[in-house]
Amino acid sequence: MITPRDMRKILIKAIATFFFIGYLPLVPGTWGSLGGVLVYFLVRHNIYLFLAVFAVLLALGFYAPGEAEKIFGKKDDKRIVIDEVCGILLVYLMIPPDKISLIAGFIIFRLFDALKPYPARKLEALPRSRGIMADDIIAALYSYAAVTFLSLFIRYF
Repeated sequence: MITPRDMRKILIKAIATFFFIGYLPLVPGTWGSLGGVLVYFLVRHNIYLFLAVFAVLLALGFYAPGEAEKIFGKKDDKRIVIDEVCGILLVYLMIPPDKISLIAGFIIFRLFDALKPYPARKLEALPRSRGIMADDIIAALYSYAAVTFLSLFIRYF
């Protein structure tokens, strides 16, 4: 019989791993980002729905990963990917919705998420969910800047 405590753990894992995508092998962060891309394509035609879904996922992202760390017994366990989902959605919220920008945004976001340029690595040390989410938010902001720069460069040169 599943107890309420077990049910809570399952729910926390489902949220933090974005419906268990984080359990996929090799590159869970990339799988999580692809989960975010799927969400984007489901909600992109309605900005209000996009913003509502993003806000809910962001709120869950600032709650569930810290709880999941307790369950997994490891800080920023690789299975926790809701941060990548939120990060790529933030990138896609800010950049133009054309095919090249979306592909570039995805690649550049994954690059910045892996490299963790200043201050991402420093913010990653924040406790619990804040540290897990902060580096991806920084990666998203850097990705936005890079895609914008590339777009301007291509347009004018």
